[in-house]
Amino acid sequence: MSNSTWGVGMLIRSKSSLLLRRVRALVWPVAARLPAAALAATLAATLATVAGSVLAQPKGTDGWPARPVRMIVPFAPGGPTDIVARLVAQRLAEMWNQSVLVDNRPGAGGNLGVEIAARAAPDGYTVLITSSSFLVNPALYEKLRWDPFKSFVPVTNAATSPNLFVVNPSVPAKSMKELVALIKSQPGKFSYASPGLGTTPQLSCEMFRLLTGVDVQHVPYGGAGPATTSVVANQNPMGCMAQPPAVPQIQAGKLRALAITSAKRSPSLPDVPTMVEQGFANFVTDNMNGIFLPAGASPALVARLHADVVKALQTPEVREKLLAQGLEPVGDSPEGFAAYVRLQIAQWTKVVKEAGIKVEQ
Repeated sequence: MSNSTWGVGMLIRSKSSLLLRRVRALVWPVAARLPAAALAATLAATLATVAGSVLAQPKGTDGWPARPVRMIVPFAPGGPTDIVARLVAQRLAEMWNQSVLVDNRPGAGGNLGVEIAARAAPDGYTVLITSSSFLVNPALYEKLRWDPFKSFVPVTNAATSPNLFVVNPSVPAKSMKELVALIKSQPGKFSYASPGLGTTPQLSCEMFRLLTGVDVQHVPYGGAGPATTSVVANQNPMGCMAQPPAVPQIQAGKLRALAITSAKRSPSLPDVPTMVEQGFANFVTDNMNGIFLPAGASPALVARLHADVVKALQTPEVREKLLAQGLEPVGDSPEGFAAYVRLQIAQWTKVVKEAGIKVEQ
């Protein structure tokens, strides 16, 4: 081997940095078989390629993830948070060349899964993705084993979706005003399904009940998927849930959408009027699908996960699938998301108190 080749080999064998270790792994197997000039050119090209990937990672996250990552969803499969989690997890797995396992842990209005995530090590191998119940539950439950500010580090709001008021096709009402008249004509006979106590769909129904004075019974489920199924089966004649699980059933004629709680109509359901359009002033609510890490996660880890999630959300395939389900990709900064969490907790705490909603523990 020539002196120049030997010198390059010594450089490649250096353990002083991740960059050189990666270059060594790529180039050393063929170094002895290449002429000096060809080896130098190969080394330069490899350095440029590897340096780009290494330098793009925040300092302190080298080697992560080195094993499968668990993404906890505190709801049953089929709901909006589960949909977002699976789309993002699949893309992250491709980017990391590492498995990302979606772990559905429904129960206690979302508290069970959140509590499991709160107890996890802050090493990046447990990620929480949850709905707006994270923002509401601190006001609903007197005793929580987690704290929204002390137990977690906000990463980003992956996507938002409005709520839908839906009825089984057997219900004759074609608008919210007709629904009000129908319920009042049959007091005590109507129940509504929601994804669970304290979810924004349930609070939306409570706002509707307070504004109209209708007599409806709340039936909570362990997620938007089961709640949607209950209305399709006419176990409950009406329901309120986030848009994603309801859209396919509406398009199939198994549900009728009466109103959407967004500020404007949804492109995926252009014929469904907003609550505001139907005379309910300022009736605008939505659902977050926020990503968090356990408290103690390093700033570098938060930055790395944030950057990769945003990259996943910007993938045309992921973005198109989210929009088709009625989900709006967000991907805000950790600082912006933290401010959103604080604001929303204050807002929903006020609604819970005014509605007098209580949860027995």
